[in-house]
Amino acid sequence: MDHEHDPPGSTIPPAETPVLFSAGEAPAYRVLARKYRPSSFADLIGQEPMVRTLENAFDLGRIHQAYLLTGVRGVGKTTTARILARAFNYELPASEGQAAINRPTIHMPALGVHCQAIIDSRHVDVLEMDAASHTGIDDVREIIDNARYRPVMARTKVYIVDEVHMLSKAAFNGLLKTLEEPPEHVKFIFATTEIDKVPVTVRSRCQRFDLRRIDAGLLADHLRRICEAEQVMIEPDALAMIARAAEGSVRDALSLLDQAIAFGAAHGQDGSIVANDLRLMLGVADKARVIDLFEATMAGDVATAIALLEDQYNGGADPAQALIEMAEFAHLATRFKLAPETAESSALTPEEKTRGRAAAEKLSIPALNRAWQILMKGVDELRASQRPLQAADMVLVRLAYAADLPTPGEALKQLMLTSGPTVATGSSSPASVSPRTGGGTTTGRIASSAPRAQLATLPATVIAEPVAKTTTISSFEALVALAEEKRDMRLKLALDSDVRLVRFESGRIEFELAPGGARDLASTLTQKLQAWTNERWVVSIVAAGGAPTLKERRAAEEQARRSSLEADPMVAAVLAHFPGAQIIAVRSRADGAEMSGVVTPAEDEVWDDPSPIEED
Repeated sequence: MDHEHDPPGSTIPPAETPVLFSAGEAPAYRVLARKYRPSSFADLIGQEPMVRTLENAFDLGRIHQAYLLTGVRGVGKTTTARILARAFNYELPASEGQAAINRPTIHMPALGVHCQAIIDSRHVDVLEMDAASHTGIDDVREIIDNARYRPVMARTKVYIVDEVHMLSKAAFNGLLKTLEEPPEHVKFIFATTEIDKVPVTVRSRCQRFDLRRIDAGLLADHLRRICEAEQVMIEPDALAMIARAAEGSVRDALSLLDQAIAFGAAHGQDGSIVANDLRLMLGVADKARVIDLFEATMAGDVATAIALLEDQYNGGADPAQALIEMAEFAHLATRFKLAPETAESSALTPEEKTRGRAAAEKLSIPALNRAWQILMKGVDELRASQRPLQAADMVLVRLAYAADLPTPGEALKQLMLTSGPTVATGSSSPASVSPRTGGGTTTGRIASSAPRAQLATLPATVIAEPVAKTTTISSFEALVALAEEKRDMRLKLALDSDVRLVRFESGRIEFELAPGGARDLASTLTQKLQAWTNERWVVSIVAAGGAPTLKERRAAEEQARRSSLEADPMVAAVLAHFPGAQIIAVRSRADGAEMSGVVTPAEDEVWDDPSPIEED
């Protein structure tokens, strides 16, 4: 079959050349993962960026000395390495209508001289080594010694090292020199699932390709073509189920398909594979029933949700898998809500698409996000629990009661809209008291404590908890007094000595920071104001233009009073009569009150208190 002009992933690799057997001798069964292993780059699916890069490199003659292939299991690392080995050594004799090819190329229209031996891993010049069982420096030393000799049959000697991250540190170090400057006839291809364990000194000497997980829709189409080649009847829902269970791994998908064919032959009425039988084999829940379970839980119908989960459990579904699929549906609804163009996939059933869009329209992003977090945390609890069904029931109860909880922003908005004790009256329907849909005359305290299905049974009049009155700050001096009232003396002193006020109004403060003031004063003041007033304040620091601080103003006023007092004839006479005498404080005879350690007198009063005068 000529694949040269086919797009990647458009063909199924041909089955291997049949072997003739004698009469009565049955051929050995070959699993699908090996039978349909790609033999050329045209057969690879889902790796178009890598194929395009390699095609351009071979066409331009820019072939690297070492390649590093990484990715999860079953995406084609070893297969790609063998195809590369074929490309390095491709040789096709001339035939009718076909010119001879004797150069490295990824365009391989037919099996070449060395291709079948490379595919079967028996070519003398293409050496495959499993680093998991050959980890030491001696194994690498053998590679280094043999690399000096030219290939026996092929054009290039190729070393394929699988699971290269398993090599020891000494083995990696021993390989570095040869890897950096190998002989012209030697190529290295490394494959690994754990790229972080490969030393950066090795990675820097290789051309790296990250093989991607295969999209579920593309994988389902690939499985459908294989089923057609194998003459197997299978439902589209079953194909989608296998593609999702494989999690992007082609090998896992083909292994599951192999198992499903055997299971369907035993249980299917006509040998076909149906979705219901496949659910029993995989131990997964019916997708429609999972959606029913999700909707009942998010609606707050705990009794129905528990009954649905128990019914699925009795049918063979794993409770943890049911929670995982509920979380996947929450993720699907989130994608339909935020990025509908990326949510469409051929791996989705029509019911998933329809009900996923409906859930996206009905539920808010905070509710979907909260559902995801509760379900994924619940899966971890189930795996550590000895009673998985009971643990799953409690996760559903938690999710049902949390479905109507307001977000912090919604709760703050309700508190701001409520100025005192609130009585929720009127309709007893869930909408009248739900924190998600209720109006400004309701409170979320009682509504958030029960799921929607139980809110209809609440009494018509519900007395909510009283809400604290909002504190009003009319001036900067009132703010300083409030800080002192709240016993936050550090903030009070900072406001007194470090704030040069520019503007003060309700909800906004601008000030210049005095030298030596704390840089985080604005953020600290914002948090305190929001906690004290239940309102949002904007506090900002400007570079200049601020008035003197309260401390500086008091000092200036004190100095003015001292100057005025010193000019008084009687005080001047006393100071002149007693050389060295000085004024150490100014007190008010009216009330004797002291302000910040300085007593303020009335300017027109006559000094008659001997305490301010001190004689040396």
